[in-house]
Amino acid sequence: MTSLTLSTSSAATLRADAVVVGVAKGAKGPVVAPGAEAVDQAFGGKLASVLETLGATGAEGEVTKLPAASGLKAPVVLAVGLGDAPAKGDGYDAEALRRAAGAAARALSGSKKGAFALPVEDPADAAAVAEGALLGAYSYKANHNSGAKSGNGKKNGAPLAEVALLGAKPRDKEFKAAAERAIALAAEVNRARDLINTPSNLLNPASFAAAVLEAAKEHGLKTEVLDEKALKKGGYGGILGVGQGSEAPPRLVRVGYAHPEAEKTLALVGKGITYDSGGISLKPAGHNETMKCDMSGAAAVFATVVAAAKLGLRVNVTGWLALAENMPSGSATRPGDVLTMYSGKTVEVLNTDAEGRLVLADALTRACEERPDAIVDVATLTGAMVLALGNRTFGIMANDEAFRTSLHEIAEEVGEQSWPMPLPSDLRKSIDSPVADLANMGERMGGGLVAGIFLKEFVEEGTTWAHLDIAGPAFNESGPFGYTPKGGTGSAVRTLVRLAERTAAGDLG
Repeated sequence: MTSLTLSTSSAATLRADAVVVGVAKGAKGPVVAPGAEAVDQAFGGKLASVLETLGATGAEGEVTKLPAASGLKAPVVLAVGLGDAPAKGDGYDAEALRRAAGAAARALSGSKKGAFALPVEDPADAAAVAEGALLGAYSYKANHNSGAKSGNGKKNGAPLAEVALLGAKPRDKEFKAAAERAIALAAEVNRARDLINTPSNLLNPASFAAAVLEAAKEHGLKTEVLDEKALKKGGYGGILGVGQGSEAPPRLVRVGYAHPEAEKTLALVGKGITYDSGGISLKPAGHNETMKCDMSGAAAVFATVVAAAKLGLRVNVTGWLALAENMPSGSATRPGDVLTMYSGKTVEVLNTDAEGRLVLADALTRACEERPDAIVDVATLTGAMVLALGNRTFGIMANDEAFRTSLHEIAEEVGEQSWPMPLPSDLRKSIDSPVADLANMGERMGGGLVAGIFLKEFVEEGTTWAHLDIAGPAFNESGPFGYTPKGGTGSAVRTLVRLAERTAAGDLG
């Protein structure tokens, strides 16, 4: 992973492959952002004019490279757009700093060191720049194929090796804490990204569980893995029903972090379909090529538990990973079959491609047995949520309005786009079944809400619960932007970690 150092050196004197400066959109053209004063001085105070001549406007994510002026130790200046310049007296928005740092780090792929001279007025700014740069420098190829060479002899996909954060104070406790948190958080978001990007022939329920056990040993986490025999003995009909068509049997993994002084417990439940063909209700061509990402919820939950341990949060965080591969075969669950869930409820399977709610239902029931203070499930659950909110925003449903609002505010705070969604009671009757307690499908219109209503049926009365449908932002099929790469994004990790931090502070919401 890219390393991070805090530096009080001048942007003019620090040796690096490039010095990164910010440029914003002003009323009369591009404006050089604070932090770049020494670089601007080297250009005789005319850096903004030079950038404008080169076509730079300061628009968000815009990257402009130019040769360094005499007096700068770095040979290249990289100007990155911050968007609209803030009003006089206001600072730059944290998300603008994250995205700019991420775009710059990605543009410096293959470089050894980048000196980031972006606006840093306080530890919060430093955290945003550090987080954005470390997330923007991510490369799955570098992590998993580091020895591969491209035709020009350079390492394929090598990320920026070092981020030197200027304007930070390496001896200041708050700046150090901000940097350490950014390092831990980025590492875990990138852990989730790695899992999501791993091809399904290399990641199945058993190998996912093995990865959890390995990390648990390193970070002192408690684990329990239920294999197919234990699942059958325990009556986990939802997980077994989804996984029975695959040669790779399912797993339910419990991974827990506990703090000796914790007063609250947070349970996280993740959908972990390591490949989703749709089962007998086979997905059409063009809809299954990226279905290795259908375990993004489980990846986010796993990464969050490890992050809580790394940060030493004073809260208990338990992750439940419902892992299965949904495949068609002679042994697969058929449309019309009835499954008996871990809760004892029966479910008529009308569509085997609505499998995520089945595995989550078993895991939710099991998680409720431990009486956590709150449960949040995370899943790439429905295409309907993508239709409703697009590719960059996840939906939040909950049985407690205050908790739903709190999660939405947390997501906004950390820079993850979300939107609160309802659970209309009138949709409940659409999942009634003539042969079972309920069906796994209901009304087509509002399908994302119907899925949330289904899940609510498996949450114990009185338990605070929320459901995050991350189907849109979990996997980026278009080009990279800001600090978000193409492929697995690690969506929801930052929201869940901040939720854990708030819970530790006594502010559960």
